[in-house]
Amino acid sequence: MSGVMAMPSLVVQTTAPVQSRVAVAPATGRHAAPMSHGSGLSAVAAVAGMAALGAGAARRQRNSLAKGLKVTAVQRSLKDAKVVVCAGANFPEGRKLRVAVIGGGPAGASCADQLTKDGVETFLIERKMDNCKPCGGAIPLCMIDEFDLPKDIVDRQVRKMTMISPTNKEVQIGQTLKDDEYIGMVRREVLDDFLRQRAKKNGATLINGLFMGMSLPQKQGESYVLTYNDYEDEEGNARKGVKKTLEVDVVIGADGANSRVAKDIEAGDYEYAIAFQERMKIPEQKMDYYKDRAEMYVGEDVSPDFYAWVFPKCDHVAVGTGTVVDKKGIQRYQQGIRDRAAVRIDGGEIIRVEAHPIPEHPRPWRVKDRAILVGDAAGYVTKCSGEGIYFAAKSGRMCAETIVKNSKQGTRMIDQADLMEHLREWDGKYGPTYLVLDLLQKVFYTSDAARESFVELCEEEYVQKVTFDSYLYKTVQGNDPMGDLKLGWKTLSSLYKFNNQKTPDPMRTLA
Repeated sequence: MSGVMAMPSLVVQTTAPVQSRVAVAPATGRHAAPMSHGSGLSAVAAVAGMAALGAGAARRQRNSLAKGLKVTAVQRSLKDAKVVVCAGANFPEGRKLRVAVIGGGPAGASCADQLTKDGVETFLIERKMDNCKPCGGAIPLCMIDEFDLPKDIVDRQVRKMTMISPTNKEVQIGQTLKDDEYIGMVRREVLDDFLRQRAKKNGATLINGLFMGMSLPQKQGESYVLTYNDYEDEEGNARKGVKKTLEVDVVIGADGANSRVAKDIEAGDYEYAIAFQERMKIPEQKMDYYKDRAEMYVGEDVSPDFYAWVFPKCDHVAVGTGTVVDKKGIQRYQQGIRDRAAVRIDGGEIIRVEAHPIPEHPRPWRVKDRAILVGDAAGYVTKCSGEGIYFAAKSGRMCAETIVKNSKQGTRMIDQADLMEHLREWDGKYGPTYLVLDLLQKVFYTSDAARESFVELCEEEYVQKVTFDSYLYKTVQGNDPMGDLKLGWKTLSSLYKFNNQKTPDPMRTLA
């Protein structure tokens, strides 16, 4: 490609300055990056601009002298020029693509880490550095190696999963696990901080602040102007912060289910669940039962459309539930899981209470111009299992990889078409997973009869193998046509049996 063919992508406008605007688009939103002779394109523009300025000044001086006036020539330079970089154009030397990532959870921190490692100038804005999201905290085995997580970030290695039906029938899952396979249990405040600090160490600018909103570009190639309250020098819950602004080229919304970025780009609403969780310190002998075990309870008493859980943490358990269809009744369902699990958590002391919205499906729009959503902000939480940590981190990393590739390591401007490439890749890779889990939730979480059938099916070794392999390694399993056929018949038979049962099974007592 010749320089002439690329020139329409870069527009240099001279300003008539009593007070000139910022010259070359700033590299950090604070300092201007000078044009360099290292860029052939910028050199051509520089020569043309200086020639025009010089000729104009000389002409005005001659006219003034002809009238007998004493005039001092106006001195201008490239600092009086504004550079508008359009999509596809290379930045001047020394200038990098500037990306703001809003939200420092797994999605935002993983995104920022990948961007900054690959040469993109990255700002990561997080309002609460010790945030404890109400989350079961389960991560698949593959995430530890894939995201290079330290082994000690995992509080518990769960190798036993107990499914408990509405009548307290218990099914032990995990028989197919190998000795080195497990589900990792983490605390979000620990995991999120590790990911943020790693991004900072690799070069991202970490800002402790509250994102308030942004001005959208009005012309092609213009910057986004973000407004946020900087909490850097303040402490406590009543912090107001210092109002600041930041100019960037790309905005990534990783700010959760209540995303302000989503509102600013009019991404549309989505249905959401309410997750409620209590962290409990239970007696040591009872904690020993949960050292490598997690429990999932189903039943109308603990959730009308989801499940409740008791998951182990480092020195306590997380007891919680969630619902979409009856958000106002969440306290009643939380009491339900306390009652069902009472024999195993009695004597526990509540040390923290957490609640948060959890998205149920992707937003209608996830990208607009040079702004895109990832993680919970985009709606990437799976139905049936409610898994979100891995998919959040994965979506952030995949989005960053697309930006790095299409911006040529941050040296050229991108546009909406570049970001849409990420959405196509994401939907193609994980769309079928979301579809299958949505179907499972609609089949098995609608009545206690269906839930009893679901727990019964979990006794099948084939079900356990397919389920754990799919979860641990995030690859769709089940390439045994005969096994799939038998499972299909077993599912239909089980659903028929429990839905046509005249007398429900008696309530069992947990050991």
